[in-house]
Amino acid sequence: MTFPTTHTTPKIFSFFKKEKFLSFKTANAGLNEKTGIVNFFESEEDFVQLQNSLKINQNMVAESPAEYGDYQTNKQLAKAVCENLKKKNINPKILIEPTCGKGNFILSAIETFENLEQIFGIEIQEKYVWQLKFSLLEYFLENPEANKPEIHLYHCSVFDFDFEHITSQIGGREMLVLGNPPWVTNATLSTLNSKNLPTKRNFKNAKGIDAITGKGNFDIGESISLKMLDLFSKENGHFAFLIKNSVIKNIIYEQKRNNYPIANIEKQTINAQKEFNAAVDASLFVCKFNSTPEFTAKEIDFYTATPRVTLGWVNNKFASDTEKYKKYQHLDGVCPYEWRQGIKHDCAKIMELERIDGGFRNGLGEEFELEEDLVYGILKSSDLKQEMVDTPRKYTIVTQKRIGQETLPILEKLPKTNAYLQQHKEYFLQRKSSIYNGKPLYSIFGVGDYSFKPYKVAISGLYKQTRFTLVKPNGTVLLLDDTCYFIGFDTLEEAESIQAELNKPEMQEFINSFMFTDAKRAITKDLLMRVGIGKNALVLF
Repeated sequence: MTFPTTHTTPKIFSFFKKEKFLSFKTANAGLNEKTGIVNFFESEEDFVQLQNSLKINQNMVAESPAEYGDYQTNKQLAKAVCENLKKKNINPKILIEPTCGKGNFILSAIETFENLEQIFGIEIQEKYVWQLKFSLLEYFLENPEANKPEIHLYHCSVFDFDFEHITSQIGGREMLVLGNPPWVTNATLSTLNSKNLPTKRNFKNAKGIDAITGKGNFDIGESISLKMLDLFSKENGHFAFLIKNSVIKNIIYEQKRNNYPIANIEKQTINAQKEFNAAVDASLFVCKFNSTPEFTAKEIDFYTATPRVTLGWVNNKFASDTEKYKKYQHLDGVCPYEWRQGIKHDCAKIMELERIDGGFRNGLGEEFELEEDLVYGILKSSDLKQEMVDTPRKYTIVTQKRIGQETLPILEKLPKTNAYLQQHKEYFLQRKSSIYNGKPLYSIFGVGDYSFKPYKVAISGLYKQTRFTLVKPNGTVLLLDDTCYFIGFDTLEEAESIQAELNKPEMQEFINSFMFTDAKRAITKDLLMRVGIGKNALVLF
């Protein structure tokens, strides 16, 4: 074990030099008196190693912040959050910080909440635990008259920690669960071989292909948030977490099922780029425990307290703007058409082609000839910016007309296409998604009879705009990639009619009332299937 002596100030060096503790027991007693920290040193070994580290100024071994979704809360924001809570008459006796990091929230809470009696901080990174201990020591050396709660700091993963030790001590006292849990997903941590993971499970109960292709993925901050609500929502107190907006949306959405006894729910939006240098949308999620369950959250600006919208449940329907949704809820239904996602191949450098004189060029810059039999124009999200599209920028090779179809018999009749794919076989074998396991070589997904309908009404799944584009054939039918959603039609008349209906101002307002623009994918199949159009559509006027 080594200690973060780079964060140890002259005041700390001077303190240990002056005190000359002879053992970790006497050191713990003295430090408990100074700081309120219970067991500053866990063992004699800790004490000896700190003494040695202070002598040689040994630095802490660096760990990867990415492994923990490490976006530390700066002191100014931590203080502003605590003052924000105090203005709401939140003044806890017990503070729980399940991922306390360097401890800016704990330090700010000590400065802000004069009623604090106990603090429990849990942190997986040992260097941060020590940094927090030193910060607390320095704070109390500079503020000897400050209130000293009993402070328990644990070097442990929140997923391994036994919270029964804490719950048994609450005794009905007012509590606050405060923090900033990791902003990464289980899939991201798995790629880093991280130990900072909950027990593996299908978190959202996704089924079949949904679980394989991403719906089983979840945010670590969401898992920690739900764990805290499971443990403490029946206690007296409050919850305040800095988490991604997508996590807040999921918590409110699942509240219909979880029925946590929480109320006064707020989503206080922050500038994550400014506060954390992170290109994500995040907010302070606040709620009151031990209350009649509520199923909506008021969105307000953290810095100005300006109200924005209310998100949540209206008559068993979920909305991003409940007031706007109420105005147009008569349009909510079940779409009589099935929205489809475009073709997925996960091999862009080989499968996405440009036409050149006499042939094609791939993403590797290679030029070659192909038979035209399997070549189709393909549109991507960036192509769906106009009212109508009939000319592709890119082309692709469509190796199957249906999922699971054998590919080799088709390719044997097309020597140029077969040779091209064989030459780049390794790219297909290296695809990581499990959807290709056990499937024919050169398999694609998102393909069926619907893919080859001549006319389509399509929308990007990546962008925030809700205007729908008409896709018309150009010699042959145009396909779409898996970033797009579409309905296929046999006649131009029906396609134009549905496009016009979807683009009416009332329908656009309706869609925007339950679309979450800060989601990774604002447009989803689930969203589109709520839009009642066409044969069974409700009357707009």
